[in-house]
Amino acid sequence: MKEQLLAQFEALESRQVDGAGTALHRIRKEAIRQFDRLGFPTTRHEEWKYSNVSPIIKHTYDFQAPASLSGSELNALLIPDLDANLVVFVNGVYQPSLTKLISPETELRIFNLQEAQEWEPARFAAHFAQSANLEADAFTALNTAFAQHGAFIAVPAGKVVEKPVVLLYLTDARAANVVAQPRNLIVAEKSSQVKVLELFRSLGDHPQFTNALTEVSVDSGAYVEYYKVQEQGEQAYHIGTTQVTQQGNSHFYSTTVTVNGGFTRNNLNIVLDGEYCEANLFGLYLPDGKQHVDNHTAVDHSKPRSYSNELYKGIMNDRSTGVFNGKIFVRPDAQKTNAFQSNRNIILSNDASMNTKPQLEIFADDVKCSHGTTTGQMDEDALFYLRARGIGEEHAKALLMVAFAGDVLNQIKIPALQEYLEHLIAEKLGKR
Repeated sequence: MKEQLLAQFEALESRQVDGAGTALHRIRKEAIRQFDRLGFPTTRHEEWKYSNVSPIIKHTYDFQAPASLSGSELNALLIPDLDANLVVFVNGVYQPSLTKLISPETELRIFNLQEAQEWEPARFAAHFAQSANLEADAFTALNTAFAQHGAFIAVPAGKVVEKPVVLLYLTDARAANVVAQPRNLIVAEKSSQVKVLELFRSLGDHPQFTNALTEVSVDSGAYVEYYKVQEQGEQAYHIGTTQVTQQGNSHFYSTTVTVNGGFTRNNLNIVLDGEYCEANLFGLYLPDGKQHVDNHTAVDHSKPRSYSNELYKGIMNDRSTGVFNGKIFVRPDAQKTNAFQSNRNIILSNDASMNTKPQLEIFADDVKCSHGTTTGQMDEDALFYLRARGIGEEHAKALLMVAFAGDVLNQIKIPALQEYLEHLIAEKLGKR
């Protein structure tokens, strides 16, 4: 697959003569060199010890797979009753005919990447590929090398975007094996506010590989809510990285919910690069069958007097596997830091497994930090309590699992999204 990707990059270069010599072109050329140097990670790499990517790269993918979606098909994939700006991508390709923007341009500007380079060159150059690490991560380098389609979301200083922004990514693998590499850039300028939902869906039974990368810049005093929902098929391979940089007095609020997907790897990296920053990270994953879900988080406190709180919860069933690797860094200058991390898991089957590794690296002495993890079976006392009150065993188990998941779902601040996920997850857990 590596050779196929390198050949595809050369073919892409030959079709883009007009862009030669631009800043983006130079970044893309450097990115493909880094990918060629790094190659795909193996389980010998510490960061990929429990996530084997060989099932992804054994397939041959169609880089020109048809990208179309009818209006009726689109409606079936949307969150019911969610009044929001909608940006649609099919197989990684922007679909202007299906995109619907309802917020005024005075408070929100959305372009695809090609438009952003032309119409917002200064903003684009100031933020694109400035925080994502090309030299350490092969999938980041690969996404950057093929960066063509994606969303550039800009919120001007002082503006409050009343309606959420939904980025719908559909992989249509009904006719062929497909690959999609969307690249997003979200810039919330000083004292602005915005809510963004990345929604990943899939159609078809052919293998489908999504390699997504989103960079988020949160300026001083800005507030960003970021949601990521993954509801993909058994043949879906998803690797997604979200790279966040915060300035002083800013707030970043994140919730990641993985409902379905054959292989899922989520990287969430946050740098608190200013005083009085606040970051909240919540996650929920519910693999079953042979599904694999891996959540890697890194919270880097580089300046004093900042706060972070992290809670990830998982419910593993059948032969599924889960991974959580959470890192907190407190740099020498980051005195008065408060950082907390917790990972909790329920194992419902003797064949399911969970690998969890919370980590703290503290280089300052005046801080309050904690981390912890629990993995176990369902609480038998709570189950007995419900059954003693006339509730059947399966219904009682479903009630306990829904309550367990509720700690994360209750953090969702978009009512229509919260209601949708509550019903979806209750239905999935109730069928077990």
